[in-house]
Amino acid sequence: MIKGLYEAHLPVSNLEKSIAFYKKIGLILDHIVDNKIAFLWVEENKSWIGLWETDKVNIEYHPSIRHLAFQVELEDLKVVVEWLKEKDIYAREAFGFKPVEPFVMARNDYAHAKIHFDDPDGNSIELICKLPNPRNITNRMYLSEWENLNKTD
Repeated sequence: MIKGLYEAHLPVSNLEKSIAFYKKIGLILDHIVDNKIAFLWVEENKSWIGLWETDKVNIEYHPSIRHLAFQVELEDLKVVVEWLKEKDIYAREAFGFKPVEPFVMARNDYAHAKIHFDDPDGNSIELICKLPNPRNITNRMYLSEWENLNKTD
């Protein structure tokens, strides 16, 4: 029945500024409604986000609201800190990890590599990819440490 996530929505204080930000990270503007709502494709004709200009942006952040995670390829994630800096966007600390490189949160059977940053209104944005975990590692660590532990000789 359910095939995936089609849309998610975020509050923004300045629609024009937010559209520019999301276009900068690769989303594609589809349309604007009443100069207050914008829809941008994450994957064209598959998934998008809605940005709603409102004065309700200052809701205290919590991971259960005002958070989006975009799936990326591992090779792209490895260069993401510099890629963001080139766009004048800076990764932020998350889960105790400094924003120097992506970090890994592992479970017994799989792991996720990720990095976090904020949009102009403090909405939390995450770039993430799923990793195999053949050694059943459960520690959290930087991606470079993960790769060293999982090297095949």
